[in-house]
Amino acid sequence: MTDGAGTGENDKLTPGSDIVQELTIEELRAKYGSGLTISSEDNMLLSMGPQHPSTHGVLRLLVELDGETVVNLAPDIGFLHTGIEKTMESKTYTKALVMTDRMDYLAPLSNNLGYIMAVEKLLDVEPPPRAQVIRLILTELTRIASHLVWLGTHALDIAAMTVFLYTFREREYLLDIFEMCAGQRMMASYFRPGGLWRDVPEEFEPAVRKFLEFFPAKIADYEALLTRNPIFLDRTKGIGSISAEDAIAWGLTGPSLRGSGVDWDIRKATPYLGYEEYDFNVPLGSTGDIYDRYWCRMLEMRESLSLVEQALNRLPDGPVTIDDWKIVPPPRSELGRSMEAVIHHFKIWTEGFRAPEGSVFQRIESPRGEFGCYLRGDGTSKPARVHFRTPSFVNLASLPILGKDVFVADLVAIIGSIDIVLGEIDR
Repeated sequence: MTDGAGTGENDKLTPGSDIVQELTIEELRAKYGSGLTISSEDNMLLSMGPQHPSTHGVLRLLVELDGETVVNLAPDIGFLHTGIEKTMESKTYTKALVMTDRMDYLAPLSNNLGYIMAVEKLLDVEPPPRAQVIRLILTELTRIASHLVWLGTHALDIAAMTVFLYTFREREYLLDIFEMCAGQRMMASYFRPGGLWRDVPEEFEPAVRKFLEFFPAKIADYEALLTRNPIFLDRTKGIGSISAEDAIAWGLTGPSLRGSGVDWDIRKATPYLGYEEYDFNVPLGSTGDIYDRYWCRMLEMRESLSLVEQALNRLPDGPVTIDDWKIVPPPRSELGRSMEAVIHHFKIWTEGFRAPEGSVFQRIESPRGEFGCYLRGDGTSKPARVHFRTPSFVNLASLPILGKDVFVADLVAIIGSIDIVLGEIDR
């Protein structure tokens, strides 16, 4: 019996378990070559996953243990590979949008934004001010929704059940807001080239303001359960530490980088959506351990609330798409009275708009860190090349340094602290 990712008939399993798999050194070297350096012939080599209840996705860890201490480890990915980037190159620019929702499925609107802004940069168009502000509001609410899933599952990994139930309760309210705007709770595909799919409904602003009113007390509840909890502190303080220098060298971004004290946030460094006009702080840690990464995200949720409130207070009236029927479908009201509108509508949804030749790169600050989109156009209606720089992929690469010389039981807490999503790793 194997866990679905073994090395063949010679797989050796610990009694009664198909999750932890013991491998011989010869088998490990034959399959992974130099991917994992063996320190001692006496150490135990285990395969953790890929179907493990606490790895936050279909991830396999090759772990070398000296007793209960992790001597070395190597992430093994690819079990969830979807070919999203290649698939997008066979679709028109607009139809390819739906693929971005399915990478980081906890922050689909952030993925939408990174890709759509790259398309707009290639087209050299800028959406109207109202669309820009609505995009900012929804991506900051997405940041909170993503952090809520991280907090609930991270606490659950350390056996704190109550926080998990609380965070998913609040996340439901945010999913209702997304559904109100896009008709979908998760895979919204709401941001479109040139603006938005449609304007937000009248009940949008009251619903968001209600969330701004009650959510600060919920954050206080989470902190009351965790921040000074002695068990939580024992499982997070001084564990999985990474210095600022190492964090930069390994390419970490987002809270995983800022937890080490590095002041780097794309919203501040290279502002987009007018972030330079908003007042907000970038929370920083100091030691780069699990607890600092936790605390950065808790503070980030409060900063996102402030950003949403500022954006609501300055939300202008006006259109939410550019007035260019060669890129944006005509309004439905025009289809019954304008043959030109009907023709443009038909051509956009069957052929798509043509983007000029050239390449662009756009990056944003997703809940997990720097999300970048490289896009190359060749003059046709389909992208010639699409490639994403996803924070989960890069942050996961630091696991060998984060997980070195810790107890094997701490690996689950460390994985949770970097907040990976395998959907954007195996793309």
